[in-house]
Amino acid sequence: MGNFDFGAIADAAPYLLQTGMSFTLTLTVLAAVMGLALGTLLAMMRLSRHRWLSVPAGLYVNVMRSVPLLLVIFWFYFLMPYIGAWLTGASRPIQVGAFRSAVITFTLFEAAYFCEIMRAGIQSISRGQVSASLALGLTPGQSMRYVVLPQAVRNMVPALLTRVIILFQDTSLVYVLSLTDFLGAAAKVGQRDGRLVELYLFVAVVYFVICFCASRVVKRLERRARVVR
Repeated sequence: MGNFDFGAIADAAPYLLQTGMSFTLTLTVLAAVMGLALGTLLAMMRLSRHRWLSVPAGLYVNVMRSVPLLLVIFWFYFLMPYIGAWLTGASRPIQVGAFRSAVITFTLFEAAYFCEIMRAGIQSISRGQVSASLALGLTPGQSMRYVVLPQAVRNMVPALLTRVIILFQDTSLVYVLSLTDFLGAAAKVGQRDGRLVELYLFVAVVYFVICFCASRVVKRLERRARVVR
């Protein structure tokens, strides 16, 4: 510890937080919001009685959950420009960009997990409540919107937040696209200044504090949900 330099952390902290952490949080929020929207749609498809909806949705979810995220990032970034050019008939690969590739990849990947959380939450609601709402004159769509989803969301919130915490941690994988997330920013500064140990330790502490605090919120929500039930 004699060579440990706390000054290196203090000097790099503004850059790490303003550039690296802002990118990490932006990617987390965008992927979580869009992934949840797509996951909800997939959950509705999986619960559909029409096989032409449920089978493709189930296949998509099972494939995505069986492939490592890092591999999905590589596939999309390197293959999608050529696939897009083939579909549109363009003579050159379509330029997607590293940031858009990361957002789309994380959205598509996380949607598979959000789908299963949403599906489990919806199926946790008693069928009797659905039947009662239909008997009162509500349409199936109104029953889902006003009766099922409000109760299901309350049950799903802890699991959804847990998945967002995992997403926040997984954003560090964008280093393969040369994007500057929180960990990537620390690596760049540490290599430049020869202080990788100090900066990696700082990153680990920040990740731990954020994820630990978020997990405590999840635990509190779980206890509240059990009391309400």
